[in-house]
Amino acid sequence: MAYNILVVDDSTTVRAVLAKTLELAHIPVNQLYQAANGRQALGILQETWIDLVLTDINMPVMDGMELVREMAGDGLLRQVPVVVISTEGSEVRIAELKQQGIQGYIRKPFTPEQVKEVVEHVLGN
Repeated sequence: MAYNILVVDDSTTVRAVLAKTLELAHIPVNQLYQAANGRQALGILQETWIDLVLTDINMPVMDGMELVREMAGDGLLRQVPVVVISTEGSEVRIAELKQQGIQGYIRKPFTPEQVKEVVEHVLGN
């Protein structure tokens, strides 16, 4: 089964690296969507079936914390698994995100193996 994955990061370079990492990790991707912030991500989520969201925390317009909160408050979007990929290392912030329902956390910089392990765990492979 191939997945529709949404990558949310304000850096086009990080989005490109994540796309390549998913390929190197042999994650079956049907469609890869990209957003530069949480607001763009919500627009995509409201129009398209997404199997997994990979999001950064620190972004302009709407950050990853706000995106996770918005998704948690929406009946349908709360079902979409979210993995945070960030340089943010604050235990308090990570705990808050987990309370909001994120399924995983990967610290930047990351390896294809780390991404593969977390994504497969979250998607049940």
